[in-house]
Parts: sequence; C-alpha cells; structure tokens
Amino acid sequence: MTLTTRTVRIIANGITGRMGYRQHLVRSLLAIRADGGVLLPNGDRIQVEPILVGRNLEKIAELAKLHDVAEYTTDLDAALADPTATIYFDAALTSARKQGILKAVAAGKHVYTEKPIAESVEDGFDLARAAQEAGVINGVVHDKLYLPGLVKLKRLIDSGFFGRVLSIRGEFGYWVFEGDLIPAQRPSWNYRAEDGGGMTLDMYCHWNYVLENLFGKVNAVTSKSVTHIPDRWDEQGNHYVATADDAAYGIFELEGDIIAQINSSWAVRVDRGELVEFQVDGTHGSAVAGLFECRIQPREVTPKPVWNPDLRTDQDFRSQWTSVPENQIFDNGFRSQWEEFIKDVDAGRPHAYDFMAGVRGLQLVEAGLTSSAEGRRVEIASAAATGEAARA
Repeated sequence: MTLTTRTVRIIANGITGRMGYRQHLVRSLLAIRADGGVLLPNGDRIQVEPILVGRNLEKIAELAKLHDVAEYTTDLDAALADPTATIYFDAALTSARKQGILKAVAAGKHVYTEKPIAESVEDGFDLARAAQEAGVINGVVHDKLYLPGLVKLKRLIDSGFFGRVLSIRGEFGYWVFEGDLIPAQRPSWNYRAEDGGGMTLDMYCHWNYVLENLFGKVNAVTSKSVTHIPDRWDEQGNHYVATADDAAYGIFELEGDIIAQINSSWAVRVDRGELVEFQVDGTHGSAVAGLFECRIQPREVTPKPVWNPDLRTDQDFRSQWTSVPENQIFDNGFRSQWEEFIKDVDAGRPHAYDFMAGVRGLQLVEAGLTSSAEGRRVEIASAAATGEAARA
C-alpha cells in the first residue's frame, strides 16, 4: 500500500496577536508542519501550509521570514480568493470576527475560529446559519477541554468516581498589571468594551463549554461583572479608562441540579497551585483539577474535621489528597484540536465543537451580563429553540 501526503493551505488571520502567534501558529500549525503533517489512521498524512494575514505588513513579513512561511499578506480578500486555500482561521479582534468569517464562508472556506465567535448571540446565529447554508465545516476553539488536568478530570467523571456530582467551584485569574509602573501582560484592547474586551465575554464562553462537556448544560446564571481597575496604561504608555469588566463572579445552575460557582478576575493575586483550579465535590469523592494537576480524595479516606475556633487544627488538609498519575502523553491542547479539525475537513464530517457551541457560549455571556445589570437570576433558553424563533 502506498502512503500519501496531501497539503491543506490555511489562511491564518490575526496570527500576530499573542494567542494567535504562540498557540495557533508556533505551537500548532508550525509544529504540525515540522512533524510532517497530521497522521491519519491509514498512515497517510495531511501537511499544512499557512498563509499569514495581518494588518501590519512589516510585522507579518518578519514572522513569515522567521518561521520560513512562504506566503503572507495584509489583503484578506485576496487570500480568500485563492481557490487552493480551503481553510480559514480567525484569531483577529473579536469586533472584526463576524465580517471575516462571513467573507470566508461566502468564499466556500471551511472555518475554524477563536472564541467568542462574535459579539452577540444574534451575530453568532448569523454565522451558524451562513455556515450551514454554505455546507462548510466549522469549528470553535475549545482549548481548555484538552488541558491535562481537565482530561484527568474527565476520566474521573466517566469512571463514576464522583458518584453523584453535587457542585463545582472554580477560581481563575491573576493580577494583570495596570501598565504604569510595570507593563501589562495582556493587550489593552482586553479592557475596552468597544474593541470586544471584557472578562465576561472572554471567559464565560470558556466556562460554558467546560461545564456542558464535563457536567451538563447550563440552565440559569446569577452573575456580577465589575471593573475593579478603571485606570490603565496601554502599550505606548498612554493612560486610558477601562470600559470593560475585568472580573466576573458567577453561580451557574446545571442540569442534574449541579451548582457551579466560578470566580474570574484579572485583579486577583494567586494563592493556589495553578492559574485556574476547579474543585468538584460528589457523593463518592472530590477532585481539584488545574491546567496540569488533578488531585483526588475518595470518600473512603475523607477526614472528619471538627469545627473548633479555639484550637489551631493539627490536620494538614492538603496532604490528604492524592495526585492522579499522568498515564498518557498530553500534547498541546490547541494543536490537538487543530489536528481534529483538519481530520474532520479531510473526511468531510462535522467538527464536534461547531459554531452552535460558540452560540451557546455567547448565550451564557449575554445571560451573565443581563444578570449583572439587572441584579437577578437569568434562565437560559435552548440555543436550538432560540434559533428557530429567530428564523420565524
């Protein structure tokens, strides 16, 4: 049997941004290229050939030269007109994402995109409908499902370790410097609502797919979005007033009567093992999962502390947990999903995490923002039902 290698040309838009460059270009597409392409079950390979698209010609030319990428341009329309490029990837500003994706769909490209897929649920439905009508395969980045810590957590769930899951407590975030004394480690647009910034818009899309794929659909939310740090300084050292929220505190009601509480903040100093951690408590056991680690405490070895504020406890609670072993090799999560999407395009089958998954993330965002603005619990309708109503 003769094995073959075929090439897929990928238009990568917005690749000069922090995530687009580090995770999608260097650690995914270029890493796949360096390893000879995506390996298929029959032994064939799909090699990738990126076409870099950006707004700054000098910067994108520099990246192309650095990484031996033959093609680059600032003209998205020209790139989309190339019939040999079959996949479009969008890591541009959220505010420009809908326009870019619609152009790509109209050009018949399969589309893979960062989240959020748009700035509103209505815009998300527009993208999902356009992709469905055009018959193109579409996918949204779900990187956190591929984190080693959450992969281990998923194994525990599938094995029945927890018994009945009762609750999830999540802590995410770190201190993002204001930019005056020490340069900020996140781009300034993240703190401008007019540019698509905001903690709720950014992270609730993530939390929706984490919760629905591990535990169940989110049925309702009570949330508070706040701007703790109003004064910030941009990349040029210029002062600006933040117009987007930098923290969000949410209570999520899941199917099966599971309660999840997740605090997300760019104005918090870290006192935990990793930048994100989820504690899951069930009738038969508990686990704490982060980016890489996952620790467990089954009910058979659960200690029996007694509340006594008059005496210092003699128990080291953290030592009473056991680490889940690796037991497998974990590839970069962004790369793993890229490989899955490329395989789906090659096979002509739908991607598991499609535009409608992105729409559900936006539904949680809008419900969270409504809850914060109106000070109330907000129920979340089925995305399918909402979509049907919008078409009627």
